[in-house]
Amino acid sequence: MRFMRLSRVAATALLFSLLLAACVPANAPRSPAELAAAQSAGALAAQGQFDQAAQAWLALAGQSRAHADSYRLYAAEAWREEGQLALAAPVLATIKRQNLSGDEPVRLDLLRAELALDQHDAATALRLTTQPNVMVPAALQPRLLEWRARAMAASGDNWGAARTRVQLDEQLSGFDHGQNRQQILALLNQVGVDALKQRAAGLQRGDRMLPWVNEALTRLGVTVAQAAPELQQPVGTLLPGADANVREGYKVPTQVALLLPSDGNFAAASTAIREGFFAAYLDAGRNHAPRPSIRLYDTAGTADGAVKAYQQAVRDGARLVVGPLTRAEVAAVFSQPQLPVPLLALNHPDDKQLPAGDTSEFGLLPETEGAQAADHMIERGIRKAYAFVSTDDFAQRAGSAFKAELTARGGELLGTVTLPPGVNSYADVIAGMKLPTSPAPTNLAPTIDAPATSASSTAPESPVVVDSGIFISMRPQQARVLLPQLHIAQVNLPVFGTSHVYEGSDDPAANRDLDGLEFCDAPWLFDAQPGLPSRDDIAARLPAARGGAARLFAFGMDAWNLVPYIEWMRAHPGSYLPGASGQLAADQFGRVRRVLIWARFQDGLARPLGGSLQMDDMPSTAPPANAEPMPASPSSGGTFQPETR
Repeated sequence: MRFMRLSRVAATALLFSLLLAACVPANAPRSPAELAAAQSAGALAAQGQFDQAAQAWLALAGQSRAHADSYRLYAAEAWREEGQLALAAPVLATIKRQNLSGDEPVRLDLLRAELALDQHDAATALRLTTQPNVMVPAALQPRLLEWRARAMAASGDNWGAARTRVQLDEQLSGFDHGQNRQQILALLNQVGVDALKQRAAGLQRGDRMLPWVNEALTRLGVTVAQAAPELQQPVGTLLPGADANVREGYKVPTQVALLLPSDGNFAAASTAIREGFFAAYLDAGRNHAPRPSIRLYDTAGTADGAVKAYQQAVRDGARLVVGPLTRAEVAAVFSQPQLPVPLLALNHPDDKQLPAGDTSEFGLLPETEGAQAADHMIERGIRKAYAFVSTDDFAQRAGSAFKAELTARGGELLGTVTLPPGVNSYADVIAGMKLPTSPAPTNLAPTIDAPATSASSTAPESPVVVDSGIFISMRPQQARVLLPQLHIAQVNLPVFGTSHVYEGSDDPAANRDLDGLEFCDAPWLFDAQPGLPSRDDIAARLPAARGGAARLFAFGMDAWNLVPYIEWMRAHPGSYLPGASGQLAADQFGRVRRVLIWARFQDGLARPLGGSLQMDDMPSTAPPANAEPMPASPSSGGTFQPETR
């Protein structure tokens, strides 16, 4: 049983580079001949000739009584690297731990623990990897945690093994990182649904095991609540005393690859995302911020095309890859043994792989909207809900997330129904739901964004407090049929929905039937996020910024906006990007999560609640008031260079 592949290569290089520098214990003087022989043995090991190196170390052990145990340890380690741990066993048995110095005692313990596991002696391996008051050098901690986790798993302690691997997760990268994450989830799956639920109930908010437990439960078919991202500090804050262009966390690679399909079923979505990406890219130049060159690659909308595009981008010298777009494409790229260049995927993989190493995910998830709808209702004092969802996949996923979040926050889903498309009457469905009825209220309990009443206004009546509401997830055409029929049935509860209920542009005549409906959406659609280019200005030039495509345009803007900050966000929990598609924060899995704004239909017009999202210390990168509208971005492959400033 061997330690994780890439970690072992790194550890081997480190170990034998120390040997070449003659960094063996010096508690007794060594002759020039002994030093030369030690360096020769170390050179053999560094070249991968482990068996010859082991024999050379053993020969030295027979010649040097003062350093014999150290040399035997090196011989055993060489055989381990050769994959011949059985040959190392008799040598390890002869080593006296008290004769070792530096990190050698810990290395001896790790070898003995590995040998014990190879011999199915989990108890000995666990004892050797959990010794109290033993200082473990940082370079050896990943090996210690690896063998401890394996010993715990072999002892039947799957929870302890998973917790140990979560601790190890922070110290790994690349292939090892991905492998370790798969093993964490496999161990938690073995714990079982009921035990995981009990564990989750006992964990404090902020415990690093909680997201892993929720992830495992989700994979086991349990819908769990989503903890809201903590938005503590916006990125891009001007550094005190620094030049106006120096912003905290801003770091751009020299070359960025953008992977998108140029035709096929995803061409329209790709166009909107690409146009948004370059609109934000050009806007960054107006603020004299440093920018990389951008090169476009066509993925052809296929898994194979995405892998080839990523590999070509790496060969071309990309330092960051943005994309691909579809879930199948992302899964294919994630499945590669190595991802030598950091990746910001523009979706989540359909096989639920976790991003590893320097890989991040950014997507428009309906689950996000469903969960935030539940949070919004709870914050309004509404703890009982009825749900109407369409048959669309997005609606079903949003509905499941709404139920989970509402229940987790102490609310209650009193009833839910799936509405088939193309139906003109929902009277029977509404009657079957047995919703509470009442005359249309003139004044519900005020919300936090309600405008103040002037002194000359007539004093308002006492508000009607409502503790029940309706959640909907459907297209606007279906909502325009449902909501008037609710009113006809004298069901006058407040209604909340996802972004799908808004077409992305004003149509007062059609949307008057939606008056009073509140929904979550991307702030850029309402120019509610200061510091971003005006949507009206861009929409006047670019069709991709109009209507429902504007959400994908905003998504593309944020794909660029994340480029300079994603590394900082992952390393600084609580930091967030005030983006076009929402407030963006990276979780411990490398997934970029969105916090949306809320809007309401009034007189057929959708308007944001509470005004803008101005942050006092948020940097402004908006162009001057007299600036021309954004030019269109490149529409095909090639390299896009920033203007010379």
